[in-house]
Amino acid sequence: MLRNGGIIIFDFKYFLNAFPDLLKYLDYTILMAVISTLIGLILALILATIRILKIKVLSQIVSVYISFFRGTPLLVQLFVFYFGLPQIIKPLKNLTPFWAMIIGLSLCGSALLSEIFRGAVMSVEKGQLEAALSVGMTHGQGLRRIVFPQAIRIAIPGIGNTFVDLLKSSSLAYVLGLTEILARAQSNAASSFKVLENYLALAIIYWIVVEIFNFIQKIIEKKFSKAY
Repeated sequence: MLRNGGIIIFDFKYFLNAFPDLLKYLDYTILMAVISTLIGLILALILATIRILKIKVLSQIVSVYISFFRGTPLLVQLFVFYFGLPQIIKPLKNLTPFWAMIIGLSLCGSALLSEIFRGAVMSVEKGQLEAALSVGMTHGQGLRRIVFPQAIRIAIPGIGNTFVDLLKSSSLAYVLGLTEILARAQSNAASSFKVLENYLALAIIYWIVVEIFNFIQKIIEKKFSKAY
């Protein structure tokens, strides 16, 4: 912002020029969200299956795992992974901020997604699984071939919302020293003193990216709804 006789003026030219500079760092943000969501989905399916099948001991461990990652702030989890664990686990000293973020987001995302999957599976009519068992399928086969495909369709909105949450949460990478889009905006704001211009540009970029993924999610939902 510019000062003209004590009056603060919004620097529109600087504001427009901030976009191309910030967009150079958007790839890290999207990459972290995509990788974390994919890993989280795989872990979530395993966790949800363990809880649905009520596997002894493992089910209790999974419940504690989910409770921990849902009940603690992501920022605290990142500090534990990046600053805490390397002190007692030597190989983790080589962990980069990028991969610390991937681990943190993936584990947190898996806890959220596993509950979404479990809820989706429970919403599928029980009679379908019983019918699968009656024709000779095992419980696992019935879940994999009959229940899970329908559950995934039901879970799509929740998966999309979790992806958006992870996308926005990736902004915490700056506290680990990773220069992503938020860190760049902070650096630009500090060096230019144009705080509003930088952060407003950043907010608009996040907003547009989220809306694009929301649009993609709606297309996927429509295609899955036609398939069933």
